[in-house]
Amino acid sequence: MFDGNFSSTSGKTQFKGFKVGGKVLLGIIIVLVVLVLITSAFYEVPAGNIGVVTRFGAVDRVAYPGINIKIPFIEKVVKLNVRTQKDEVPATSMSENLQVVTALIAVNYHLDGSHAKEVYQNIGANYADIIVAPAIQNTFKAVTARFSAEELITKRDDVRIQAEDELAKQLEPYFIVVENFNIVNFDFSAEYQNAIEAKQVAQQQVETSKQKLAQAEIDAQTVIAQAQGQADAQKALNQTGALTDEYLQYLFLTRWNGILPQVMTSGTDSMIDVSRFMNFPQQEP
Repeated sequence: MFDGNFSSTSGKTQFKGFKVGGKVLLGIIIVLVVLVLITSAFYEVPAGNIGVVTRFGAVDRVAYPGINIKIPFIEKVVKLNVRTQKDEVPATSMSENLQVVTALIAVNYHLDGSHAKEVYQNIGANYADIIVAPAIQNTFKAVTARFSAEELITKRDDVRIQAEDELAKQLEPYFIVVENFNIVNFDFSAEYQNAIEAKQVAQQQVETSKQKLAQAEIDAQTVIAQAQGQADAQKALNQTGALTDEYLQYLFLTRWNGILPQVMTSGTDSMIDVSRFMNFPQQEP
């Protein structure tokens, strides 16, 4: 049972088993390598993005949304967002009359996808921090310097339009499209705000005084007109002879309430009936 032939036969059997096991292991390794290559070759670019494919670090081409293929371990893909993006940037500047102005700026913009390759090659994936943010600051400083602090409030829409146009010009060479420029708020120093409030109160007081003066002038003109009208009427009556005793008596009767006045004489207790001195019938006792 333990002769040399048996040992030799047993050794051959073990060698063959090793060869079979090695082939299986090699096959598994090959399959894994193939799977890794396949998974590395295919990649997805999400909607709203552009893929920039680099080969050994150099920009090679762009890839559009969907499933794409690249050379595993040789090519890499960088995804750039081409959707509308919003940046809110705090900014500080000086107005034309040298007042400190602080504001919160909100800008909507997007990358021109047709030039994503140039943007990545010349600027990089973080173009928002490198180009957009500084441009917003520069634009705000340049535009606010054209207006006084008061005009920044009263002409806020003009400030916004000029800033939007200015920012669009600065970002156009970098293929970044500005959609809108919004000034969320303006803030000034406490001293200047108090001065503005005091000025507004003073202006309101002036307007109130003007209104009172205008009303007084109107009232005075009304009184003068009424007096002049009465004088003209009396003058016309005197000139035409229409102001007669009969006419005056008629005016009295049209305004009489039907009761004749009685006068008590001094030193007596008797009442004098005024009707006896007038051409009116006396009242019955």
